[in-house]
Order: sequence, then structure tokens, then C-alpha cells
Amino acid sequence: MTKKIVIIGGVAGGATAATRLRRLNETDEIILFEKGEYISFANCGLPYHIGGTIKNREDLLLQTVAGMSSQYGLDIRNFSEVTAIDPMKKSVRVTNHQTKESYEETFDSLIISTGAKAIIPPIDGLETAKNVFSLRNIPDMDQIKNYIQQQQVKEVAIVGGGFIGLEMMENLVDLGLQVHLIEMSKQVMPNIDFELAQILHAQIDLHGVDLILEDGLKAFQQEGQQLLLNSGRKISSDLTILAIGVTPESTLAKEAGIELGLRGAIKVNQQLETNIPDIYAIGDVIEVSDFVSGTPTLIPLAWPANRQGRLVADVINGIDASYPATQGTSVAKIFELTAASTGDSEKTLQRLEIPYQTIHIHPNSHAGYYPGASPIALKLLFGPDGKILGAQGVGTAGVEKRIDVIATAMKFGAKADELAGIELAYAPPYSSAKDPVNMLGYTADNLLTKRVETISWQEVDELLQNDAYFLDIREDFELATGKLANSHFIPLSQLRQRMSELPKEQTIYVYCQVGLRGYNAARILMQNGFHVKNIDGGYKTYKQAHYQVKRRENTPSAPQAIATAPTATAKTEASATIQVDACGLQCPGPILKVKETIDQMENGQQLEVQASDFGFVADIEAWCKNTGNTLLENQIQGSKVTARIAKGTADATPLTNKLPEEGVLHATKDGATMVVFSGNLDKALASMIIASGAAAMGKQVTIFFTFWGLNILKKQKIEKRGLAKLFDVMLPSNANKLPLSNMNMGGLGSKMIKGVMKQKNVDPLPVMIEKANKLGVKFVACTMSMDIMGIDRAELFDFVEYGGVATYLGDTTNSDLNLFI
Repeated sequence: MTKKIVIIGGVAGGATAATRLRRLNETDEIILFEKGEYISFANCGLPYHIGGTIKNREDLLLQTVAGMSSQYGLDIRNFSEVTAIDPMKKSVRVTNHQTKESYEETFDSLIISTGAKAIIPPIDGLETAKNVFSLRNIPDMDQIKNYIQQQQVKEVAIVGGGFIGLEMMENLVDLGLQVHLIEMSKQVMPNIDFELAQILHAQIDLHGVDLILEDGLKAFQQEGQQLLLNSGRKISSDLTILAIGVTPESTLAKEAGIELGLRGAIKVNQQLETNIPDIYAIGDVIEVSDFVSGTPTLIPLAWPANRQGRLVADVINGIDASYPATQGTSVAKIFELTAASTGDSEKTLQRLEIPYQTIHIHPNSHAGYYPGASPIALKLLFGPDGKILGAQGVGTAGVEKRIDVIATAMKFGAKADELAGIELAYAPPYSSAKDPVNMLGYTADNLLTKRVETISWQEVDELLQNDAYFLDIREDFELATGKLANSHFIPLSQLRQRMSELPKEQTIYVYCQVGLRGYNAARILMQNGFHVKNIDGGYKTYKQAHYQVKRRENTPSAPQAIATAPTATAKTEASATIQVDACGLQCPGPILKVKETIDQMENGQQLEVQASDFGFVADIEAWCKNTGNTLLENQIQGSKVTARIAKGTADATPLTNKLPEEGVLHATKDGATMVVFSGNLDKALASMIIASGAAAMGKQVTIFFTFWGLNILKKQKIEKRGLAKLFDVMLPSNANKLPLSNMNMGGLGSKMIKGVMKQKNVDPLPVMIEKANKLGVKFVACTMSMDIMGIDRAELFDFVEYGGVATYLGDTTNSDLNLFI
């Protein structure tokens, strides 16, 4: 039997429902009403046409009325607004805005797809403001774009830090406009949690946006040319975009007696039917069930609307179909960053009182040794039974891929630890052999099986105030990026030998940079009778969460003017700038390369360096402060970090022994001394990394080699006799022949290590030694040990100095770091 189906709303869900209805039934009469001119347009692309990324306006018009009508045999009536629904008569009243004609149209089935409308609160002065807009459709877009061009707009304000607000922010910055972004809450993008939003805040700061958090718009003044905020601050604005949020456009349903739910959204069952038979609703206008909790929620996104449009057509045609819940999987671009999420956030779980655990990891987007790898901040939330409750990610590449995988796993009921077993595509340009999703699974398994206990970054400050025992197990050169106040320091490589220094009567809160080595340290200590908890996500997560948004004046610097003018006498001509490529180098490689280059430069000359290690952003800032050089620019561009440095500065201040708020390590003594007793390859590598890192930070480094450590300094084999020859047979002939301290396997282990080092662009040990010498590291060979072991000076590197313990002890006087390896 032929049916007459009426659809109210021709965008997203409505257009999808209409075409699916026709594909399922060729004879039904299908009428689609759209009050505006356009149907099936790409509303998610509107900000990108304003900003110029999408050049052609027509590209946003996915279907025309004529084209869609003829292709699908639909009766599409644009400029036709449905003004009333009569459920009893099964009819709608329609007004044609072109002819001003009003008429009734009957239906057998009705689909309401009226979407959502922008929230416009009653703000003082709004009625007289002439430059305030919202963005929901093509006419809105045209008005904004024309106003910017015709009024020569230079300074704009955006009220609201959700999807539309952030997308408008980026596109207006791309136009060269100065942007103020005003957000009432303490973070932008409410679907992710604060510590990940802080990464976005830092990126927004980098682009010169005046980001104003925890402040709201109180009133418009001077016909919209000035904004008065709740704090009393005043903002100048040539144009203001209200992006506060949206609310369901459910007036028709309410007046027709259709049951409404959360914030006035239409209530529907799993077949998308309202409380009135044969009347259905889809898209942003309806209330949906939260996939995780089953509670009512509103999720105004394109995917649910399109999915619901297809399913409601199936239901009307007698096909067994249902829409049970929405996960809220989403993604957004914020300058070079991608932010994505699925499921519930931590704050939502707290509000619903759902028990959960969290995981933070910081993996690379693909294999680190393949060019272009960049870090991803990933967060996973799961219940005590392992049920995945949500996931979030922020990074420059591969973020949405990982969130999509987790969203799929959630949909089909996978547990958190089962993420470890998902077999994902791998090649160095795309991923790692252990994908970040797998790493989340392994980490979740450790928590669920009680192999480790963790604390969150939120708990750290209170524990510090209560004098909890924090143990930093990073290497010395990493401390320049910051550390927790009053924490104790034992590198992981020394932990087994120094456990006697640790208290067994206290809980030890251990941390490294991202959490992985912290887990390893926790396992060591737990198996030796200590009560240990690891900081989830390491110091990096804690530091990101404590980022301070920059306060800008009412007339801030131009967009993307991230750098400040050098304070030293500088050669700023383009010809004076030296270019350095440090991409692909592992830490501390980029810093070492900067140090080597700066040493050859004249005061005031500029260096521009690119690195693929994103930790370089913080490292180069700390290094410049520590060494008296001027950081002019420091930003993320695509998958690289670009920094510009001027050698020297007029107002450089020497380091003190105070740890300032920004977390840069200072010291009163500038020396570092090391005794290298071991002749093992892994310990030799650690020695060179620490020594080079310390030298790059400006320390005077002395390494005293004794007994087996002397083998590290060998460059060649010479003929010997007697007991010296016997030693020579048993000892390595040069630095390339050193064994591993563990898993040497007859030399196979050291070969494997060297192979991996080559893949990851890590210098061989002899090259590390040569570079350390160029950085000013002082190599001292113990003459007594040389005599005992029959080692000749001709065997050792030419730059090696010779002496006894007095030589070493003399250098320790000015040392704030003394290691025995």
C-alpha cells in the first residue's frame, strides 16, 4: 500500500531519510519541507569557507533541490516552513515564504528533523549591536564572510570554546585577524578532559590568540564594538561570533503535544518514534541514550543524525531496526593539532558516580626512526571490570585513527586489556609494531591485574603538600625540563644498587617522563618489599595539566607573532640565519646539535632548528634560559618543532639553586663529574648520553675512566708482550667491541643494540665519544689502572688526558652532579 511520508527539515538526517525511503520503496509519496533555500549542505564545512580553506562555496552544496528531486523522485519544497503539526488530523500547516501562501498537507508518517538552533542568551546591548553573528547555515556563513570583507574587520571576538568556536577561531586567524576567544569554563572543548585541553590551550597561545578562560560575556557596548566581561575586562571587537552552544529546535513538537525530555529535546524510543504513533524524530532535535551509562543526553553530531535518518526509513518500511545509544565519537582540528574522543569523559563519569580508572600514554604516531613521527597524548577510561568507558587523544597525526579503533572496540564490547590483542596494520610510516592502542591495552592489563598501582596528576599537589615521598627515576639531563618540588632523585639505571636509600615505611610515589620507566621502577621496588605507586602518564602529563594560559593585553600582538624581538645585539638579516635539521634525532641529539652550532656562531647571529622530537619544545626553552641565549620562536608546525634562537642576550640572568615555577632546573655549581668503572656497552652509552646532555646544558664535565672503563677509550689495537698481551687477549680491543651487561648472548645482544641504534639514528659509541669531546667533556684515564692492565696511551683517543684520583677529586669541587657507573 502506498504511503505518504512528510519530512520536516532537509539537512543531514532529513535528506538521508528521504533518499533511503525512496530506495526502499519506489511508489511512496515523499515530501520534504525545508524552510530555507538550501538542502543537504555541508554545515560542518562552513567555518572553512569563511577562512578560505574551502575555496568554492558550491562545494558545500552536496545536493540541489532540482538535482535531488529528479534523481530520487522526491517532492522537495524549499522556502517552505512547517508552522504547526496536528497529530489528530495527521497533517502539518506550511507557509511558503516566497508566495506567502499557507496550506495544510496530510501524512501517513511524519519525520521531524528540525535540528538545533544557536543559543542566544539575553545579553545587555545585544539588540543594538550591529556586528554580532552566529553560524548554523549557508546564509549565516555568507553574512559573516561579507561583513569581514566589506567592513575591513581586523579584530574579532568568539564567545564559546566548543567545536564551532574553535573552528571559527582557527579560520579567522588564517585570515590574519586578531582573535579573542572567550570561554566561561576553565577549558575549551568540553568533550575532553582538562589535562588534554591544556595541550590545546598551549597551541592556541602559540598562534597569538587571546584565550580568556573562566570569564563570560556580560554586555555589548558601543553598538557591539566593545565587550564587557563578567570580570570587568573590556574587549574591542569589530565582529563577534556567538558560539555558546545549541539547543534542540523542538517548538513544533512541544506545541503538538509531543513528549519532550532533556533540555527540551524530543523523546523517542529505539525505533525513533515519539509518544504519538507514526510521528518520528531524528538528529539534533532528539534526546538519545548515552552508550556508556544509558542516561539521557544530547549529542548534536553529524554521524548520529545521518545514521538515524537511514534507520527511521527502515522502521517505516517494516524493517527490524533500532538506534540504541550514541557514543559521541568526535574529532576536531585546532591549528596543527587533532583532538578526538569517544564515550564519556572523566568529568562525566564523576558526575554520574561511575567508578573508573585512567591511563595516560604519550606514544609516537608511527615508528620513531621513520621521519615525521610525532607524539600523541592518549587517555583511556575503563571500569573495574575492564569495560571501556571512554578515550581521548590529542596530537598532530594518527589521533583519530586510534580513537576510531577504540570506538569500534567499545561498540562490540571489548574490555580495556583486550586492546592489547587487536591486530592492527603496521609499517614504519604508519604505526609501530606495538600500536598505541595496543600499548593502552598492555597498560590497562597491568592495572587490572594489580601489577602496579597508579595515582593521577590531580593527586600530586596534595601529596606534595603532605610531604609524600616522590622518587624521580629519570636521568640527570632530563631534569632541565622540570621536576616535582622536594622529590628524591635516583636514575632507573642505579635503582637496584641504591634501594637502601629508600624508606620502607612510606609509600614511594615514583615518576619518569611519561610513565613507562616509572612502571619498570615500580616493579623493581614492589618485588623488593616496597609499597609503590606510579604517576599515571609521568611528569609530562602533570606538566601539561599545569600549563598557564598567557594573559594578553587588550591590544595583543598580531596573530602568529609568537616570537619576541631579540634583546641582544643581533644580526637579523636572512643571510645571517643558520638552518639546522635535527629531525629524526633522539634526545638529547637535537640539543647537542644546537649546542655545537651555537658554539660556532657570532653573538647575535640567529639559528633556526627543526626537530621531530616534540619534547624539544620544552627542552630548547630550558636550554636557552640555562645558557644565556634568546629563544625568539618556538612552535609546532605540522609534525615538526621549529625553534629560532639568537646567540646571547642582553639581560640573561645566571642560574640559581632555586626551582622556579616554570620548572627549569637551576644550580649554583656548573660542574659534573663521573667515574666510569664499567666496560659494558649499555653503561658506556648511558655515560656518554648523560655527559653530553650535561655539557650541552653548560656544565663543565669530567669523566674519570678506571679499570674496565678504560676499554671505552680504546681506538685501536697495538702489539703487546708478556702480561699486557694476556690482558689484551681477554679485553675488548676498542669501543665497538664492548659487551652488554645483560643479555650479551655471546655478542649477539650488543649487535642487536647497535642495529636498533642505527635504525633510530642514534650515533655509535665512538661517534658519541668524539662529539662529547667537541662539547668540551674532559676525558681522564686513570694511569694506575692503565699500568695494572697493561694499557698503552697509543691505544686511546688522542684527546684523552691522564691523571690519578687527585685530578678527578679536584674537578668534583665545582660539581653538583657526581656519578659512579
